[in-house]
Amino acid sequence: MASPMRAVILGSRALRCLRAAALQTNYTAVCCRREISFKLDEKTAHSSLDLSKKDTAVIYRILGIDPSKVLQTPERFREWAVVLGDTPIVSGRHYWEVTVKKSNEFRIGVADADMSRDECIGVSNQSWVFAYSHKKWNGMVVKKIIPITNIGHPSKVGILLDYEGRKLSLVDSEKGSLIHTLKADFRGPVLPAFALWDGELLTHSGLDVPAHL
Repeated sequence: MASPMRAVILGSRALRCLRAAALQTNYTAVCCRREISFKLDEKTAHSSLDLSKKDTAVIYRILGIDPSKVLQTPERFREWAVVLGDTPIVSGRHYWEVTVKKSNEFRIGVADADMSRDECIGVSNQSWVFAYSHKKWNGMVVKKIIPITNIGHPSKVGILLDYEGRKLSLVDSEKGSLIHTLKADFRGPVLPAFALWDGELLTHSGLDVPAHL
């Protein structure tokens, strides 16, 4: 008969196996779809951010929520106003759009699922983002800032992720054209990533990749 301690160890191993299988199932589902459908993951949201519209929108609150009243989880960003999507991507080409509402400082892109929750997207070498601040756009990757010109402040933009091609592109959703493409070094699951310091961002997922992109 197995000892109680051995039973606990075996049970723990079985639980880890079940979690791994569940994650793999989720990844496989995303790989097989042409589009990605995601919501914002409240467990990752910094205490200054509120989610709304069935977790598809994020609003910045100047005062935020008292951190002591927020459930502290390992997934939550502790220092920066960041929130991640809830659906990891490990393969394929995927497209989503973001409506910008009264925000003059934000970042949108993707980040490694296991990036440090003490860093901000765009600064971490585990993220690839497009940033808007001081009426200017920049690409941010591996702590490099890449100026992007002739874009202005559109009310809606698109994000095109090509996992195998290791590319992340900013898209003019009205014209259906590429604005700028970042080279990426994806080594594992990545998640849609958002940061903002005023206003609101509304996400639109479940979209097909535009045929001409």
